[in-house]
Amino acid sequence: MRDIVQVHVRADLPIRAQALPFADRVEIRLGKAFPVALIVDRPALVQLGDAIAVGLAELEQADEKRQG
Repeated sequence: MRDIVQVHVRADLPIRAQALPFADRVEIRLGKAFPVALIVDRPALVQLGDAIAVGLAELEQADEKRQG
């Protein structure tokens, strides 16, 4: 049994964000009919953004190596 939840985010997946000021969090909803909600505390938002930026940079570097 796997101990990880995987959500495949594709370009056509609806993504909506909503601030929850009363909780100092942001809710990020992925999908429509059966959405997954990612609740992120304000202090973790920068960390999440940084992790996504690092992953994107690594993909771009891999593309450059493959093409170069």
